[in-house]
Amino acid sequence: MLKNYVFDLYGTLVDIRTNEWKPYLWKKMTEFYGLYGAKYSPREMEKAYQKYCDEELEATYEKMKGKNGITCVDDAEPQIEKVFQRLFTEKGVDADIALATHAGQMFRVISLKFEKVYDGVFELLDTLKKKGKKIYLLSNAQYIFTGYEINALGLTPYFDGVVISSNECCKKPSREFYNVVLERYGLKKEETVMVGNDQYADIQGAKNAGLTAYYVHTEISPEYIESECPADFKMLNGNIKDMIKLIK
Repeated sequence: MLKNYVFDLYGTLVDIRTNEWKPYLWKKMTEFYGLYGAKYSPREMEKAYQKYCDEELEATYEKMKGKNGITCVDDAEPQIEKVFQRLFTEKGVDADIALATHAGQMFRVISLKFEKVYDGVFELLDTLKKKGKKIYLLSNAQYIFTGYEINALGLTPYFDGVVISSNECCKKPSREFYNVVLERYGLKKEETVMVGNDQYADIQGAKNAGLTAYYVHTEISPEYIESECPADFKMLNGNIKDMIKLIK
């Protein structure tokens, strides 16, 4: 019997659209950094941001490689606040991690087009709770964004545990990341299902970790290839209410 429901967040429970390359974003970010004496042109900052993201990813991989399931650089997850801190320090500004976090959150707010919980999600989570199921979040995400967004969206009270990739320095589909949620909360594999909208990170990753997998196709899902999706259950129409019917 399935007792534990582990959910992906973006594209599964939450619809989100961002644009991290629009000129307005980089203009406002240079204005923010300029207040603290870190002078950039928008184009200079954009290039520096991407360079530091790549370097932090490589450094994180070097730290994590060789662990269970960490086989390539794409399995690693850096902490984005370190990138925003470097954008200060490389200009000679002594910025603590709190200021870097605030800079990152400003970046997120400006780049965000919209973010909303999918229709039916709260009913789904209420149904699971009423049936005595445990609910967990396993998200490839940055804590300085997601840790606050799930609270603002009203989702935090539903989760019995939250695991965010930037806190663990690894991400789906690596077994290391799946093992974090299993071991931290004492979950049995045979009692646990992963629900997600990415057939590679969520579904193949879950199956490789020994879990049941439920694929949900939404507008922001990566390309769906039937022959490469080993899900035990599939919901291809993006209607959360169909999942509620199945659970009931």
